[in-house]
Amino acid sequence: MPTAPVTGPAAGPSLARFGLGTAAVGRPGYITLGRDLDLPAGRSVEALRERTHALLDAAYAAGVRYFDTARSYGRAEEFLGQWLAARPAASDVVVASKWGYTYTADWQTSGVPVHEVKEHSTAVFDRQIEETRALLGTRLQVYLVHSVTPDSPALTDPALHARLAGLAAEGVRIGLSTSGPAQAATVRTALEVTVAGRPLFTAVQSTWNLLEPSAGPALAEAHAAGWLVVVKEGMANGRLADRNATGPGTAALRALAASTGASCDALALAAATAHPWADVVLSGAATPGQLASNLTAAGIDLAPAELAALAPLAEPAEEYWRTRAALPWA
Repeated sequence: MPTAPVTGPAAGPSLARFGLGTAAVGRPGYITLGRDLDLPAGRSVEALRERTHALLDAAYAAGVRYFDTARSYGRAEEFLGQWLAARPAASDVVVASKWGYTYTADWQTSGVPVHEVKEHSTAVFDRQIEETRALLGTRLQVYLVHSVTPDSPALTDPALHARLAGLAAEGVRIGLSTSGPAQAATVRTALEVTVAGRPLFTAVQSTWNLLEPSAGPALAEAHAAGWLVVVKEGMANGRLADRNATGPGTAALRALAASTGASCDALALAAATAHPWADVVLSGAATPGQLASNLTAAGIDLAPAELAALAPLAEPAEEYWRTRAALPWA
C-alpha cells in the first residue's frame, strides 16, 4: 500500500478531546439509525475500507488524535492498521481497541441471527490479543474488555486479571467498556480491582448521552482516580442526529439548535465535553460530512442554563437500554 501524506494542524486543546470510532464503518451491519442513507451501495469490503480511510484522513486533518476500534467491528482493526502503515507521519495518534466480542456475521447485514458473541474468558483474550497485534502491532496503546456488565468474569477472574496485568506491564493501558443500565455499578466495581496491590484498570469507555446520563457520577470518580475516560454513543446511535431527533422527547434539543444555529449532533456531543471528566468523546460518523458536523462541537461552550434545558431529555436507564436493544442491525 503506498504511503499517503498526512496534513492538517496539530490537535488543539479542544479537538484533542474528540476521537473517531469505527463501529459504523468496519462492517456492513450495525444498529446506527439511517445507515441506508450513509453507506456506499453494496457495502463491499473495499468500499468500506475506502470510507474508513477517508474518515480517518478527515479526522486527522481536523486535529483528532484518538482512534477507537474493536475485534468485533468486522474488519475495522484491519482498516485502521492499513491506514497507519500507509501514513507513518501519523505517529502521534492514540490507538485503542477492544476484545471480548467475536464478529460472527460473515459480512452480512440480514438473515444473521447473531452478529457478535461475547465471552470474557482467558481463551478469548489469548486469541484476540494475538489477532489485534497482527493487525495493529506496537501501535496498540489502549486495550479494553468489551461491554462489561456487573456479572462479567472480567471483574472477578484472577487468571484473566493476570493476563491483563501482563499486557499492562508491556506498556498497554488496560481498561473496559461498559453497557447496560448498571454501567455505574460496573465502573465502581472495576475501580476496586487490583493485581499485586496495584489497580488493574486505568481506562473506561462508557455510554453517556443526553438520553442516558446515568453513568456520569461514576465516570467522574474514575477520572478523579486517574483513569482515561472515553464517552461512546454520544448521539445515542443516531437518535440525537438532526434527521432523527423529531419526537417530543427531543424538543428541547431542537429548540436549542434553532436558537444557536448549531446542529443537534454537535450540541449532543458538546453536552458530553461540558463534563471535565470526559477526556475523549467519540464521533461515530459514517460519512465525512457527519464527522465535520460532529466536530463543530469543539466550538460550542454550553452555558449552565443551556445544559439545564437539555437535562429533561434523560430517560430511565432501563428504558433507554430496552430501546437500544430493539434497534435493528441494518
